Amino acid sequence: MTSKKILIVGAGFSGAVIGRQLAEQGHLIQIIDSRDHIAGNCYDARDTKTGVMVHTYGPHIFHTDNEQVWNFVNHYAVMMPYINRVKATVNGQVFSLPINLHTINQFFNKTCSPSEAKALIAEKGDSTITEPQSFEEQALRFVGKELYEAFFKGYTIKQWGMSPAELPASILKRLPIRFNYDDNYFNHKFQGMPRDGYTQMVKNILNHENISVSLGRTFQPQEREEYDHVFYSGPLDAFYDFQFGRLGYRTLDFEKFSVDGDYQGCAVMNYCAQTVPYTRITEHKYFSPWEQHEGSVCYKEYSRACEENDIPYYPIRLLGEMSVLDQYIDLAEKENNITFIGRLGTYRYLDMDVTIAEALKTAETYLASLQQGDSMPVFTVDIR
Repeated sequence: MTSKKILIVGAGFSGAVIGRQLAEQGHLIQIIDSRDHIAGNCYDARDTKTGVMVHTYGPHIFHTDNEQVWNFVNHYAVMMPYINRVKATVNGQVFSLPINLHTINQFFNKTCSPSEAKALIAEKGDSTITEPQSFEEQALRFVGKELYEAFFKGYTIKQWGMSPAELPASILKRLPIRFNYDDNYFNHKFQGMPRDGYTQMVKNILNHENISVSLGRTFQPQEREEYDHVFYSGPLDAFYDFQFGRLGYRTLDFEKFSVDGDYQGCAVMNYCAQTVPYTRITEHKYFSPWEQHEGSVCYKEYSRACEENDIPYYPIRLLGEMSVLDQYIDLAEKENNITFIGRLGTYRYLDMDVTIAEALKTAETYLASLQQGDSMPVFTVDIR
């Protein structure tokens, strides 16, 4: 197979994984990123004062059921055991999330068994809502007014900037409740944290003689002529100069502060009441429980609408944005020799494991297209 010159826009997980897979097959990879660091929003770095590994763009916890992905990350990092146990401050008390048997008993001042708790929640749920259409209806149907208003309503308004009555039921995809004392936030088989951080993991992935990385460099459309193929992980609407308007995102603001000793005794504390302006406080030394630190670094996290110069975090993907997205997809599907990848390139919220799985699939698809003489698709997943 003839060696190809590949340009990858973005040095996050999508670009790094695709770059590594293609480099190992002899292709020459140039990766560029407009930021001054690799690893995208997974970037982490040691706090100079405390030595705590800080997740600069908010916490990232690796969790997956995909054994191929788990084996992949273990090849490039020492993954340490980590269980995410989230707490929530509600009505002057601290509860465990997701809602579990302990939360139910504590909230309702009961000592229910699992079967008694199921009966209690069934009684609390609004059985008149047979086909929930909104987030609010979904929550009222399955957990009832009291738990909904305590744990979901205010937090959701802060997170999304709109009433849960305006959000689709699909956002609350599954019954957010457990009838046992399991307070592991995730259900996945494999969970952990890279011992030396995500930045080091991505650095290890990029460490190949066929990969060159240029930081602080913005993609220029004319560069496409110099390469056989481009993988683009920047915002899809930005690629087309926002000609149909901007796709909607939520962004996050972080208020960083340091303390001596411990601040809250856990990694994540949600603040569910709308009267508290931030959604949660994260204490970053708790994301590396195998380390010991005297000081502590915390972030207060605020969610708001993403503006022109903000970092886009969560795609909104509601009705208005989806109609704009369709126009960009129609335009993109006429392109040749470019593939849009990742969270921004496909306008989807992606966990890290899904990002890596899709990047592995995309690299495999590209290699197969070269072998078979087929054209490489613009999107390797359905994003409509």
